[in-house]
Amino acid sequence: MTGTKEIKRRIKSVKNTKKITKAMEMVAASKMKRAVSQTLSSRLYAEYSWELLTSVAHRIDEIAHPFFEQKKPKENKTGQKNNTLIVLVSSNRGLCGSYNTQVVQKTLTKIKELSGESNIEIVSVGKKGDSAMRHVGQEVILSFTEMPDIVGLRDISSLSQFITEKYKSGKYTEVYIAYTDFVSALSQKAQIKKLLPIQKEELSKIQKESKGSTNSQKDYARYSFEGDMNSLIEVLAEKLVRMQIYQMVLESSASEQSARMMAMKNASDAAGEMIDDLTLVFNKARQASITQEISEISAGMASLN
Repeated sequence: MTGTKEIKRRIKSVKNTKKITKAMEMVAASKMKRAVSQTLSSRLYAEYSWELLTSVAHRIDEIAHPFFEQKKPKENKTGQKNNTLIVLVSSNRGLCGSYNTQVVQKTLTKIKELSGESNIEIVSVGKKGDSAMRHVGQEVILSFTEMPDIVGLRDISSLSQFITEKYKSGKYTEVYIAYTDFVSALSQKAQIKKLLPIQKEELSKIQKESKGSTNSQKDYARYSFEGDMNSLIEVLAEKLVRMQIYQMVLESSASEQSARMMAMKNASDAAGEMIDDLTLVFNKARQASITQEISEISAGMASLN
């Protein structure tokens, strides 16, 4: 009966594990519901922000703001290259499937692509991205590891301020953000997007596509400016950048909770299948043990006769 006792112990252990993964799945599902709701709500605000920019895109050539300046990476007389900043948004905890792996791989690919023409500096949002970058020998100049599950604009103010101030001061030529775009509870897509400088051509393209779209009948208003238009654009551009950072962090948060919920669901399902398999093995071992005992009893009775 030693074999059956060992199997019973394993079944009990797997059942306890299943209880833990099921509880984690329910917690992640609750957090995911709130995160997705917040993400979808902020998408509407982000869309209106883009609509406002596209409505003034016809006057984009008149705008003089560092966020719109296209800087070409060139080596100076000392041979020192321009700096490029990549903001990596990851999670603080694991057990979320391939969520962190995908965005880290996307970041490493971008680093390899840009390393020939720029010095790459990393700002990490989340402990997993920080440890992954340090593991491959990439220096992380700043880490934000205290982001709450429900992120507010106030929570990303330090990150946003750091990016905008360093870019306006000329420290960085380009700023990218690596994040995970929330598609659905079953699908999350790692993305890397150029945050700064804002592409004038891209804004004009968005305007043309918006006007020519058959899915949208919106007539984009043209605004009249009183006073200095550049002052207004400066405030608008900085709010847009802050909103884009906020939206990307929200997308990543919703993706993280969705990935964790699915990972825990898969773990619970796998535990259930393992319990069924172990139960079958246990029944076979028990049946074999009983059959053996019956055979021994029969053989003993036959020898007495």
